[in-house]
Amino acid sequence: MELKSLSAIQNYTSAKPATMPIEGENGAANAFRNIAGDFASTLAKSETVAQSMMMGNADPHALVQALAQTELAVETAVNVRNKVVEAYQEILRMPV
Repeated sequence: MELKSLSAIQNYTSAKPATMPIEGENGAANAFRNIAGDFASTLAKSETVAQSMMMGNADPHALVQALAQTELAVETAVNVRNKVVEAYQEILRMPV
């Protein structure tokens, strides 16, 4: 009986480092940071193109393309937000 518990403790201690997060690498946080950065750069690019168009320095096709990209980015962000809110509401409905 004592050998089984000792073996279980040894297995746990050997498996514990495999379940610990890797320091310096946080996959989900980096992914969200990259997504937020891409979203912000898309909005900034669209704003720059719109300002250039108002000054007469940009092609109308470039403006339409930038606005379409911005619209797609905003729709995607809204859909992700809606899914997060739905998931949160489902968690709140769970019985304890």
